[in-house]
Amino acid sequence: MVKYWKTDDRLIHEEVWVNNGVWVQMINPTVAEGQEIAEKLNVDIEDVLAALDEEESSRIEMQDGYTLILVDIPTIEIRHDKESYTTIPLGIILTQDEIVTVCTEDTPVLQAFLNNRVKEFSTKKKLRFVYQILYRISALYQSDLRVIDKKRTEIEERVGEDTEDVDLIALHELESTLVYFATSLRANGVVLDRLTRYKRLEQYPEDKELLGDVIVENKQAIEMTSIYRDIINGTRELMSSVIDNRLNNVMKYLTSITLVMAIPTIISGIYGMNVAAEWMPFAKTPHGFLIICVLILIVCLIILFILRKKKML
Repeated sequence: MVKYWKTDDRLIHEEVWVNNGVWVQMINPTVAEGQEIAEKLNVDIEDVLAALDEEESSRIEMQDGYTLILVDIPTIEIRHDKESYTTIPLGIILTQDEIVTVCTEDTPVLQAFLNNRVKEFSTKKKLRFVYQILYRISALYQSDLRVIDKKRTEIEERVGEDTEDVDLIALHELESTLVYFATSLRANGVVLDRLTRYKRLEQYPEDKELLGDVIVENKQAIEMTSIYRDIINGTRELMSSVIDNRLNNVMKYLTSITLVMAIPTIISGIYGMNVAAEWMPFAKTPHGFLIICVLILIVCLIILFILRKKKML
């Protein structure tokens, strides 16, 4: 899908054709749509469709007449019937008169511009528009990181009797997401560093200040990712320890029960041997069987008392 947008008097409206100061928004475009835009703007078709490859890494390339900027943005995907976070490429192409964005999804990063929620937004000020997009990307990373930490907190609150293996799997998925985020944020940081030396288009002092804010927000997102990864590692180790401790308690309990049950088994086994009756205690005593059962019960109670005192039960 391809749409054309332009701002007039700080309000955005849709255009029907490409002209100066237009923002070309491409959402999961077909090859034919990509070829059409490439011919109109005199851009390489491979650069137009580069963002459709999920394996593309963040970079900035300066070609004849235009500049390609690729950055990673966070998005939600369904994994194991649950919502999980991942990253996808967002392509930005800067020509002399137009700006093109290419993405496989209708990302909330760009929806904010279409809903007039970004101050001082203008499709004619292309470089500022790029910096505003990058700022929204960093803000979205931070927002998603807070959601991830909230999920981690919910799992941590269940540590104890309600801890299950599924919680360990959920923590592993959160940790994997943070690895993706950390990799993408570092790559985006390299792009931002190159943009500080970008001279092809005119930059106003306000634009440079905005770029500085973007760099700060990106570094903050990287730091948040690192902190949350460390916290998740600690939570995962805590849960593993709780599960191991629970298993140890079960093993102690079963061992104690086995020890107590072994006493009547041993005594009954001795009395079951085929030997002369005069050698077996209480063999000829009236109520001998009852006496032996009482003795077995007393010995079992003593063993239980000792085990309980040693906190084995």
